[in-house]
Amino acid sequence: MKVTYKLEAFEGPLDLLLHLIDKNELDIYNIPIKEITDQYLSYVQAMQELELEITSEFLVMAATLLSIKSKMLLPKPPVIEFDEYFDDMEDELDPRSELVAKLIEYRKYKSIADMLRDKEVERSLVYTREPEDLTPFLPHVQENPVEGLDVADLLFAFQRTLRKLANRNVVARIRRDEISVKDRIREVVDLLKIRGGKLLFSKLFDYEMTREEIVVTFLAILELMKMKKVVCHQHKLFEDIVIQAKEEGSDIDTQFSTDEIDY
Repeated sequence: MKVTYKLEAFEGPLDLLLHLIDKNELDIYNIPIKEITDQYLSYVQAMQELELEITSEFLVMAATLLSIKSKMLLPKPPVIEFDEYFDDMEDELDPRSELVAKLIEYRKYKSIADMLRDKEVERSLVYTREPEDLTPFLPHVQENPVEGLDVADLLFAFQRTLRKLANRNVVARIRRDEISVKDRIREVVDLLKIRGGKLLFSKLFDYEMTREEIVVTFLAILELMKMKKVVCHQHKLFEDIVIQAKEEGSDIDTQFSTDEIDY
């Protein structure tokens, strides 16, 4: 009958020694070197009998244990009471001290490795996927037709027009009839209808217009914006302002109530 022995796989001699210490519940700071050495050699012998590959590290540790065991068997010198300094020296002369230090350091790194291995297993249970484009799920925000354009932009355009007109010689004319804001609104609406619902701000002025007509035209544009009949926008800084009819109809409904106008 064939008997099969199953031995645990150890990463090295220190791993095997820690296994023996934990298995026998021994104090790592006071290792019974004779018992540990015998158990360690029995493991190494079992490996040889099963024709397992034994690295040189296991054999070196076996030799080290035998050396420590032989030193522990030597008679100890007579005990002489000295101060604490010599007591520390006596502790350092313990042949097990170097092995204990290595075992403690190895146990520390092994516990860290076990913790990282547990983290790896825990993370492997989490399944992720590539990020997707969630733009279609964003709430729809209505585009502001006058974004980036405020009353100050219209004021600057008005001031530029006044500066241009101030440099030419204008012959004053006495006119009895004055154009009202209502009439100018209708004229602007007619111009927008002719131009297909889009008109440049500068096209509303010419060199023959008086200051009063310029002011009335400016007020008419503001009133149309207030009535939401037109929108104004500017593609780039300092470019001409574009006056555009609302999309409800590029041909502007001129049948609006004149009562809406405060002028």
